[in-house]
Amino acid sequence: MNTFGHIFKIQIFGESHGDSVGVVIDGCPPGISINEDDFKHDLLRRKSGAKGTTSRKEDDKPQIISGIHNNYSTGAPITILFKNTNTRSSDYNFRNHPRPGHADFVTDKKFISFNDDRGGGHFSGRLTVGLVAAGVIAKKIISDINITAKLTEAGGNTNITDAVDKALKTGDSIGGIIECSVTNVPVGLGEPFFDSVESLISHAIFSIPGVKAIEFGSGFEAAIMKGSEHNDLIINESGTTKTNNAGGINGGITNGNDIFFRVAVKPTSSISLPQETFNFESGKPEKLEIKGRHDTCFALRIPVIIEAVTACVLADLMMIDNTKKYDIQRSKKTGI
Repeated sequence: MNTFGHIFKIQIFGESHGDSVGVVIDGCPPGISINEDDFKHDLLRRKSGAKGTTSRKEDDKPQIISGIHNNYSTGAPITILFKNTNTRSSDYNFRNHPRPGHADFVTDKKFISFNDDRGGGHFSGRLTVGLVAAGVIAKKIISDINITAKLTEAGGNTNITDAVDKALKTGDSIGGIIECSVTNVPVGLGEPFFDSVESLISHAIFSIPGVKAIEFGSGFEAAIMKGSEHNDLIINESGTTKTNNAGGINGGITNGNDIFFRVAVKPTSSISLPQETFNFESGKPEKLEIKGRHDTCFALRIPVIIEAVTACVLADLMMIDNTKKYDIQRSKKTGI
């Protein structure tokens, strides 16, 4: 569904060409300092405008509707709204001739043609602006933990500028690889089996449109390593390891070393090149030319979104962990 989290819960809403998109954050503790300026840096990192990104530019000015008073969280649900002001819905008429690689076909069938299909509707990357906003607040809750994601490769090329230039010249699109490191992580976060750290981060990462794969630590390379190579030797009493093939996680629980994972993002499905794909109105494959605005490499804008959802997961896990510790301490005092 559209809600994620146990204690720190986020719910995204809206459609790409609707009036607004946004996020509701429930479970944020009271007393967290929050104002509109706090969102500027991360929202700017997600924003279009750089070479290889869409020409659709939105103000992305957060409208705080509830849950914050006098620049502090109240403990009530926080609602943040972002207006859609730069839409061209006439460019998006794909119900009978769905775009390959997009959700046009499946959403039309699943929602029996009642879905808002303009610009991808509820399945557009536009909705990730709400995820970034939630991440800003989550980062405040886990302020001692540092999360850094960066695009390290685009279109199979570590020279990202060159890769984007080549894609722009051909009218095609490219994907990319994003690496994320989380430092100063405490030992003990994670609730195995099904709420292990990897499970929850993966769940959140795959909510980002276009993500196709994730690997932690040595990832797929682990399959060709020997145990003597892959084992991370503990070198001190704090649990620091000589290597980090586990990506900072053992048994689904953080081990105090850096969490490290890599994410694969597919090429943008909308491209300038004409494509032969099935037209349900004519009953045969026909040439489709997509005229709407789109990213040549939307992986350029995803690192900050990866940071955001990772922060939301860790904030939730920390709150779960603190609740458990409080319950244990209370039972020891009361004998209950």
